[in-house]
Amino acid sequence: MPDLFIGGAWTAALDEGTREIRCPADGSPVAVVDEAGGKDTALAIAAARHAFDEGSWPGTPAAERGDLLLRVADLLVRDKALLARAESLDTGKRLVESEYDMDDIANCFRYFGHLAAQVGDRVVDTGNPDAESRVVYEPVGVCALITPWNYPLLQTAWKVAPALAAGNTFVLKPSELTPHSAIHLMRLLSEAGLPAGVANLILGSGPEAGAPLADHPDVDMVSFTGGLQTGRRLMATAAGTVKKVALELGGKNPNIVFADADFETAVDMALTAVFLHSGQVCSAGARLLVEDSLHDRFVDEVVRRARLIRLGGPFDEQAQTGPLISAQHLAKVEAYVAAGLAEGAVLRCGGARPSGDPALADGYFYLPTVLDECGAGMSVVREESFGPVLTVERFTDEDDAVRLANDTIYGLAGAVWTSDQERAQRVVSRLRIGTVWINDYHPYVPQAEWGGFKQSGFGRELGPTGLAEYQEPKHIWRNTSPAPQGWFS
Repeated sequence: MPDLFIGGAWTAALDEGTREIRCPADGSPVAVVDEAGGKDTALAIAAARHAFDEGSWPGTPAAERGDLLLRVADLLVRDKALLARAESLDTGKRLVESEYDMDDIANCFRYFGHLAAQVGDRVVDTGNPDAESRVVYEPVGVCALITPWNYPLLQTAWKVAPALAAGNTFVLKPSELTPHSAIHLMRLLSEAGLPAGVANLILGSGPEAGAPLADHPDVDMVSFTGGLQTGRRLMATAAGTVKKVALELGGKNPNIVFADADFETAVDMALTAVFLHSGQVCSAGARLLVEDSLHDRFVDEVVRRARLIRLGGPFDEQAQTGPLISAQHLAKVEAYVAAGLAEGAVLRCGGARPSGDPALADGYFYLPTVLDECGAGMSVVREESFGPVLTVERFTDEDDAVRLANDTIYGLAGAVWTSDQERAQRVVSRLRIGTVWINDYHPYVPQAEWGGFKQSGFGRELGPTGLAEYQEPKHIWRNTSPAPQGWFS
């Protein structure tokens, strides 16, 4: 069956291009999928444009759009096992992690399904008895949704659910490395009753299939989650047609541990913050900032436990984390660590591919790595590795911790660990970060906005603001007693 979904029909790429998907854990073949080019993308845009301008979806009552999203949520629950397995094969992620993701994805659709009908018109008090003023919220139009490989369907849900709740049509371009959960989502949207042309799926590389989405005049909005350099190019390209843009571009996230923190929990969560999914998480706590008086004891224990982390494939029930996504990404992480050591960082553990385990020999595995005695000026501290690499910095007091944490071009996420809640609130108020956890790391809910400060991007996903990203406010004024003003009589 063809893999591109355009105008309600499954179709093959016009130039008959294909891509082989292999599991990063062992290199085993997963499937061969169609690979789109610019002409396929143009067809998908045209289908979405026609469905928005001529179709019924934008005018469908918000409550009915919400009901469709609730049906999709139920279908996601029904197909949880199938979707989790497909995503683990594409990403190499542990199956249990993919299963958690599927629950979050269903909850996301359910949240926006309920929210859709709750956002109504806003009446404005004009102070004029002869005038009525209200603001209505209309869909943006045709949305280009470009998603990454680390959380394929989760990041897709964060865009697709609010886009549909607001009444938009869209073209989805997932990562070329992890297409299968997006393919299945198109089937579920159709099964739920979404009209043809509202949802369109393009598979392929960014330069070939994705680039036309940023400059095409019939695309009204681009929502992108991915790397900083790609985001900068996309933003520059989109400026040519002055389309709406929302960007989530990653982070270099500080995990701040004060000496009075709960030691056991802070150590445990420092490991989870950076080594979950082998560090391939935009909000990973890859910068560990430890108060100087606690440093030696704390880092020694983090290192001891990091050495015990068991690597394995998605269906290895004993594995605690999996492989990196590709050989290219593995080489990038290796270069990142080598640069850190050249700059003076001290290697405490890891720093190499695993050896001696035949089960890992054909996968893109990298040992959990801790680089100690790092300084804020090092590239290893400033640049995002997107791998299982933890850098450790010391701080002396509260002001020093805040200064180090904010000394970055990014501002996506971070955490503060302390038993002093007044201190926690002071530090949080000074951090230029979109999401800050106090004595925790990584949890989120679809009701709360997600996004970053500075070069982590702009715009928000999730929460009421996540829906508003896909809406255009329109002000309507009605004069209830029209009469000549005589201004120029």
